[in-house]
Amino acid sequence: MSNIEELQRRIATAMDRVAQGVEQMGNAAPAPDPETAQALEDERTANAQLSERIRTLKAKSETEAAALHSQVEESRSRIALLDIELQRLRRANQELTNACAALRAANFEGVGDAHLINKAMLAELEALRAARAADVAESSAILAALTPLVNGAADGTNNEENADA
Repeated sequence: MSNIEELQRRIATAMDRVAQGVEQMGNAAPAPDPETAQALEDERTANAQLSERIRTLKAKSETEAAALHSQVEESRSRIALLDIELQRLRRANQELTNACAALRAANFEGVGDAHLINKAMLAELEALRAARAADVAESSAILAALTPLVNGAADGTNNEENADA
């Protein structure tokens, strides 16, 4: 029995040492590894830089989207104006055609009607005005479409010159 008691005492002593070791491990905080801490700090810095870059790109994207939206709206209004002017031109040309046909018919009958001649002249003047207005509207639409392209090309040239300097 003394063997059993001796073994129990040895086991109890070993258990006490294990318990003390576990307590010491729990109380002692591991020292931070300098390489790991530096790597963590580098990753935090990179993360902050990327977050800032994302914010900047998002703001730039929103600004460009707003600019494109306003250009689309402006283009739509120019196209609507061009359509109105083209309809006016078509009406004026139809009136001119009708007036010329009536004038030809009156001349064929040998009756020169001053009223028909005046009506034909007015229709012709209106057709010319409508054609000019349509040309102006079309030129304005073309200019509006080309302006961003020219500005973009000029910006690209300026960026290349600045990069070369």
